[in-house]
Amino acid sequence: MHPVLRITLQRLALGVLTLVIVSFVIFAAVNLLPGDFAQAILGQGATPEAVEAIRNDIGLNDPFWIRYFDWLGALVSGDLGVSYSQMMFATGMGGEDIQLIPITEQIAPRFYNTMFLAGLTAIIAVPISLAVGVLAALYRGSAFDRIANITTLSSISSPEFFLAYVLTLFLAVQWQILPSLASVTPEMPLFERIYTALLPALTLTLVVTAHMMRMTRAAIINLLASPYIEMARLKGISPIQVIVKHALPNALAPIINVVALNLAYLVTGVVVVEVVFAYPGIGNLFVDAVRSRDIPVVQICCLIFASAYVLLNLTADILSILSNPRLRHPK
Repeated sequence: MHPVLRITLQRLALGVLTLVIVSFVIFAAVNLLPGDFAQAILGQGATPEAVEAIRNDIGLNDPFWIRYFDWLGALVSGDLGVSYSQMMFATGMGGEDIQLIPITEQIAPRFYNTMFLAGLTAIIAVPISLAVGVLAALYRGSAFDRIANITTLSSISSPEFFLAYVLTLFLAVQWQILPSLASVTPEMPLFERIYTALLPALTLTLVVTAHMMRMTRAAIINLLASPYIEMARLKGISPIQVIVKHALPNALAPIINVVALNLAYLVTGVVVVEVVFAYPGIGNLFVDAVRSRDIPVVQICCLIFASAYVLLNLTADILSILSNPRLRHPK
């Protein structure tokens, strides 16, 4: 078996094992939260008998292990269940004539919106980060390098909600270039959707660009002292060609890793940004589910976040192997 294929299969197996362990941690942590959803459905004046009946209906009285394996088995078969909030609504409206929507149908448009926002941010952030990182390494110690470092350190040190409010103040309130609320809808044309989601995308860009730029700069500067770089300089090759043709290809492994981690952050770290801009994504749905103690939706959102991290880290590992000839062709 080829070493790359063997390592890929090992990473896949570890990824699946990690997701199983994470699913158990998520299920246990969510079910340890204080409060009783059955009591929340019926209100404070509910009788103990009515509360017990609701708990039996939604399986909260079953043992922990049975509930976990039932949930895990349903996940494997593609059944994400039904949210408790809909059950509460159906209970209040009589129950029989209410059509309950599966979590899959609830979460699919939100997931698409989050992936759209993450993709838009990546399209903006990745090229800017690589370009600024290469230029900062090329002109190390210059005014451009110092300004880039100060700017990136400032954006790293600032919380997302602070950056969001600053951008809203200037771009939406004072200059009125972009809308302050990113309320996208499925019927929106592509360019209108991009325009509406541009402000939260710029907020996320300021956060992730700093990490990627600094890692690109550090990786290239680390390679500039290598003997083959000195030989390329002695041959009279221009500094930009030395970096682009000789240093950058050998710095791809750490750059790929930091890009993958920041792309994972774009999927999992959008909660604050989506809430600030009222963006209808997974993060906003997660906050609403926590507020209403909608345990099935909270569990699925957490599992989506964990899956994004595992998948993107696996992708980074594979791309790092493919970019390194010593790993592709071990002796």
